[in-house]
Amino acid sequence: MDRNGIHHVTAIASSAVRNLDFYTRVLGLRLVKKTVNFDDPGTYHFYYGDETGSPGSILTFFPWEHAAPGRSGVGQAEETAFRVPQGAIGYWTHRFLAKGVAHEAPEKRFGETVLPFKDPDGMPLALVAATGAEGEPAWLESDVPVEHAIRGFHGVTLMLKDVGPTAAILANVLGFAEAGREGSRVRFKAGGTGLGGVLDIRAVGAFLPGRMGAGAVHHIAFRAADDAAQALMVRKLAENHGLRTTEQLDRNYFRSVYFREPGGVLFEIATDIPGFAVDEPAAILGQTLKLPSFLEPRRKEIEAVLPKVA
Repeated sequence: MDRNGIHHVTAIASSAVRNLDFYTRVLGLRLVKKTVNFDDPGTYHFYYGDETGSPGSILTFFPWEHAAPGRSGVGQAEETAFRVPQGAIGYWTHRFLAKGVAHEAPEKRFGETVLPFKDPDGMPLALVAATGAEGEPAWLESDVPVEHAIRGFHGVTLMLKDVGPTAAILANVLGFAEAGREGSRVRFKAGGTGLGGVLDIRAVGAFLPGRMGAGAVHHIAFRAADDAAQALMVRKLAENHGLRTTEQLDRNYFRSVYFREPGGVLFEIATDIPGFAVDEPAAILGQTLKLPSFLEPRRKEIEAVLPKVA
């Protein structure tokens, strides 16, 4: 059965060192892949996730050292939320206090306890105490006890002018269905998955548009099992919604097409295959700089300009 839902979220950071420290040492995620932006190889591309980088667990960053701060607004992802086990919110509240992480008081959304917080670049994040999360994989080699560890994405909240046009694509192409409404928030869920199975839309009308920069989400990728599933989704976008995607691009660990959804957010459709163990054993994921074959001849040049990280 095809798995729908979010494949990964890609955001912009400033300091590579600070970004790596926060997501691995504070949040306890695994650095699944250390590579470069294929279109700007003087910039890292970090992938964080669970032990294997399962689809639905992967948050990735382009750290541009001198990136100006982004601004939340219409046409952007407003918040990226992770799943944690029931009962873990107290642990994380104390951890954030001890480590000086900016956070808000826990709140309720759709009956779930949510702890909003921000990363060092001001990127809005949240932890959600999700039913069943305790049975999902986690990265075991961090100092976060497994009973509290992050499991992957709960979902993403978009801030849009209105819901309808984007909702049509979520339902017809990406495998989501409306699951509830609460205040200004409309919730959509993907069938067959816990990880990355939620997408909320907050319709705010003619509000201030967002601005790309450090702390902002660059794009959201949705899952396609393989090339055939992706091609079907591309065809539905064209035939039913008049939207064209880019040509398929090989990102080594998945194959992608991109399009701008009606609300202005950059969407990607990424294949689940081949995965992150395609160029290094799963046991040592993320330990060395991996380059695509077309950049390998430039390794010394690239390594010379990248910031030094642990």
